[in-house]
Amino acid sequence: MRALKGLALASHLGPTVAVTALVTAVAWSAGRSPAGCLLVAATILTGHLSIGWSNDAIDAARDTIVNRKDKPVVRGLVSRRTLTVAAGLMLVITIPVSLANGIAAGLVHLLFVACAWAYNLGLKSTVISWLPYAVAFGALPSFVTLGTAHTWAPWWATTATALLGVGAHLANVVPDLQDDLATGVRGWPQRIGANARLLAPLPLATATGLLVIAPAGPIGVVGWIALAIATALLMVIVLWREAPFLVTIAIAGVSVAALVLRGGTL
Repeated sequence: MRALKGLALASHLGPTVAVTALVTAVAWSAGRSPAGCLLVAATILTGHLSIGWSNDAIDAARDTIVNRKDKPVVRGLVSRRTLTVAAGLMLVITIPVSLANGIAAGLVHLLFVACAWAYNLGLKSTVISWLPYAVAFGALPSFVTLGTAHTWAPWWATTATALLGVGAHLANVVPDLQDDLATGVRGWPQRIGANARLLAPLPLATATGLLVIAPAGPIGVVGWIALAIATALLMVIVLWREAPFLVTIAIAGVSVAALVLRGGTL
């Protein structure tokens, strides 16, 4: 039970559940069948488990140096070896599960997984640390459309989700900036420093704008409300430099809602 708890914590449960639910919801709104949606959920979940477990296994030494008590390896709940084996096993499992969505869709999802592993294995410490996030998240709409209608996603969906990925990268790193710098991680957000907190909402708000304005057809009342909320939250951050970081997360939430609502136009 102790090891299972450690595996659950090391899976980065919040992001794993959030991305799995998001992509599944987009697949449903794009017209995927219930069975297809379950397959999408299994695909994203297995890929994300391999990503989360590999991240904690690779970072175990750094996490120990800065005494990251939120990390299960540091707390002694699970060993680095167990995480490595679990990550490798889940990586093997996600390959056939991904390809069950169709060859093209499966390869696109495996590109997502490959980008995340490349980030974990070293790109996180480079000036292009944002690139794996942009490519991986930008591929998600095409994973959905290739598995549903066998077509590539429109440019606006790809661009918007790539921006969501960049915003997620910034938002994910901001809370750990000091620990990262102390252990030699010098990715793009770490090089920006404290300003990363102010920059994070910009790609998220831009993504919301694209998702509302770019698709064909009228914006609608819900779209205008989404734009108004994203703009208001962005102004709060610009005018109030000490605004709670949850405001940035709220902008991300608006972007995600806009993506789900526009799933039918993919």
